Amino acid sequence: MGDMYPVRVPVLAEVFADKAEARESTMSAIGRTGNGRRVGVLLLPFALLLSSASRGQTAKKDYPITPVPFTAVRVTDGFWAPRIETNRAVTIPAIFKKCEETGRIDNFAIAGGLMKGEYKGERYNDTDVYKTIEGASYSLMVHPDPELDRYLDGVIAKIAAAQEPDGYLYTPRTASPEKLQPGIGAERWAELAISHELYNAGHLYEAAAAHFMATGKRTLLDIALKNADLVARTFGPEPGKRQGFPGHQEIELALVKLFRLTGKRAYLDLARYFLDQRGRGVTLKQYPPGNRFAIYNDATQIQAHKPVLEQDEAVGHAVRAAYLYAAATDVAALTGDQALAAAQSILRIPQFVDDADFRIGDAQFLQHRKREIGVDIGDGHRLHTRHLMRHMDH
Repeated sequence: MGDMYPVRVPVLAEVFADKAEARESTMSAIGRTGNGRRVGVLLLPFALLLSSASRGQTAKKDYPITPVPFTAVRVTDGFWAPRIETNRAVTIPAIFKKCEETGRIDNFAIAGGLMKGEYKGERYNDTDVYKTIEGASYSLMVHPDPELDRYLDGVIAKIAAAQEPDGYLYTPRTASPEKLQPGIGAERWAELAISHELYNAGHLYEAAAAHFMATGKRTLLDIALKNADLVARTFGPEPGKRQGFPGHQEIELALVKLFRLTGKRAYLDLARYFLDQRGRGVTLKQYPPGNRFAIYNDATQIQAHKPVLEQDEAVGHAVRAAYLYAAATDVAALTGDQALAAAQSILRIPQFVDDADFRIGDAQFLQHRKREIGVDIGDGHRLHTRHLMRHMDH
């Protein structure tokens, strides 16, 4: 594939520099059942990931335990392999088709001046395009597909056109600047609790990292880095910078991915800053009963009721909580920060989610209407539902 990593890649470059080592790393992540069949290891305990940090080691360039890159794994079994092929041949094209039909891709073309029209959809619709690019990139790595590769090039060209000169990229604002939807905010970053500006950016970063690793192309990565640099110039503890944190977590863990890909410390520092800001001096805008944004009246919905290091229970929007805990674990492992590693909000998460009946398979951790982790029903009991709400706000 040629010069696959033209930027500094702290871990991934070393892994791919030695194919034998990559194979060995891959095999180390494989277990065997009693009849000798190979099974993939899916879970890594928090204690293992944080072991070096909790021992007080100094900051390292990468995780104490190196994850196996997805590009070094091939699945050839009789159960998952056919489903992965269905995902490649049917699901990915179907999702892109739906993104076209609903205007999600056109939103970028409109914002970039490639076509006329108005923004369509919710304020977080950009992420559906980013997520699908990410999934398609995973697919490309294990199954080269020139047609899909060319299609991604076309979509990425529209994304590039939508990006403003300073790196800002949020089509709900730029596609229809004279007709802004509720929740977007009158100006950039004005409604961080509900706008999803930074959430959208996070999914852009994850898509860009996956696309770069899969194809070696910098087209989407350069867009992501330009945006991340803007966010790093805008937010932080330094004088003159804007203070705040995203209402919907995601950018924190995505910044960690950019740090691991480029080695640029500013991205890791910004991820840590957003974690540190959450729950400090929070005054949320209050919405009247019945308003779609009224769920944000309560800071627990976005895990901002306490500073992260003081949170001792898994509460609020379950998806946001998962992003928060993943990012906090990443930052603790990569920095060797003892306080973050030892915080109850990190080390007790397995107990939290067990208490909350957190089951990925049947979504028992979701509360009707709010995607909330359980709900108190009195007498010390908590109710955990078994169904997903079909129509709910992000």
